[in-house]
Amino acid sequence: MSLHGDYDSQNIFAKIIRGEVPCYTLYEDDDVLAFLDVFPQSYGHTLVIPKQAAARTILDIDAASLSKVMAVVQKLAGVLVAELAPAGVQVMQFNGAPAGQTVFHIHMHIVPRYEGDALNTHGAGQAEPQQLEALQARLLKRIAS
Repeated sequence: MSLHGDYDSQNIFAKIIRGEVPCYTLYEDDDVLAFLDVFPQSYGHTLVIPKQAAARTILDIDAASLSKVMAVVQKLAGVLVAELAPAGVQVMQFNGAPAGQTVFHIHMHIVPRYEGDALNTHGAGQAEPQQLEALQARLLKRIAS
């Protein structure tokens, strides 16, 4: 898909927001939803999306909605670093297929990076549900404390 186009309300993230597809939620309020990526590039890979903005890319979202997303990105990056102790943390956002975007609902990736670990190719492998459930429980406990 190109950089410009109409928003598809049937994309996977829109379905997650509507509750039609389950996810491993880490954070949710009226405006933002964050959940574990089921095709993680590393252990703890988290996605953060706006719930109210029907935006495909950073060019389509209003500044107020983007600001709310970024506040959650910052909070959860801190949670991931505190709980998982990665050597680094990557925050990424892609716009248009040539830039690597595969789901056309604006989203931010928070990817913990560990010493000596190569970054997996996104979509190359699905995480085991049990592993995601255990990680979700661990992170939710950290968020609540």
